[in-house]
Amino acid sequence: MATASHNDKPAFPILIGDIGGTNARFWILTDVFAEPQQFPNVRTADFATLDEAIQTQVLDKTSRQPHSAILAIAGPIQDDDIPLTNCNWVVRPRQLISELGFRDVLVINDFEAQALAAASLSENDRAAIGPLTKAPVASRAVLGPGTGLGVAGLIHARDMWFPVPGEGGHVDMGPRSDRDYQIFPHIEAIDGRISGEQILCGRGMVHLYRAICMADGIEPQFTDPADISSHGLSGSNPQAAETLSLFVTYLGRLAGDMALILMAKGGVYIAGGISQKILPAFKRPEFRAAFEDKAPHQAMMRQIPTFIVTHPQAALAGLAFFARTPEHFGISMDGRRWQA
Repeated sequence: MATASHNDKPAFPILIGDIGGTNARFWILTDVFAEPQQFPNVRTADFATLDEAIQTQVLDKTSRQPHSAILAIAGPIQDDDIPLTNCNWVVRPRQLISELGFRDVLVINDFEAQALAAASLSENDRAAIGPLTKAPVASRAVLGPGTGLGVAGLIHARDMWFPVPGEGGHVDMGPRSDRDYQIFPHIEAIDGRISGEQILCGRGMVHLYRAICMADGIEPQFTDPADISSHGLSGSNPQAAETLSLFVTYLGRLAGDMALILMAKGGVYIAGGISQKILPAFKRPEFRAAFEDKAPHQAMMRQIPTFIVTHPQAALAGLAFFARTPEHFGISMDGRRWQA
């Protein structure tokens, strides 16, 4: 594996990609200032390999042949063959260089890209939940309920941003209120414990809804998180409505914990498609109340702003910000950058 010097910037044009289990999204940045060339979303199931998808859906459709690639992927980066966690693609940077003509390939974690976005999103790309305090340029936390529950930090030091990927979605969650103690015995545990991801993601919403129904002694009606959220938002089903209320409450508790751990005075950003779809539920009092309810630090918590990320392609926006101004970020390239 070739590892490049940190001072050696990727050359434009740059292909940036956000590669998830279901969809892959690509932009090409021609130079530091130009608007990105955007391409339609690619369904990973429609292509046998990442290389085929990039060739047919990007390179064959533009005259701008990129020299470099910066790819954010949902999976651990450990060697020259990088499997994705939730689809059968394998990222092979050496093959991208030898067969597609790239000179330089950098691969980072998908939630690192979400953290990069939190450094750069404009007011138009985020919705404030609760009081919008004048937050300092300071460390931030990012959480994203989606297929799973992603968590990352963004540390601000020495006038630079340092993204910190982690596995915070797997911390323990436990009951606190009387109602919690009625519901939690019915949530399926994994190896004897309930993690954040067991409740705070798409399938977690279903787990929570089923537990509420069991606590109420009724048969669940819904098996799809979209049905639960739509009936919950409309108030047409009491168990679905309580599911949404508790979903944002528990996410508020965990977001508050992460804010305390990172001293995230610069704000907490809630990313992911689920958050955008249930935005009205976040605007009710429960999320912010749970976030602030951290004795003895309630006064400090009230000063930390919370946002829902509304940018439709936030990870790509974060990657673009990094690609244009890498000197603003402390991103280690060791073991995850390949060059021709």
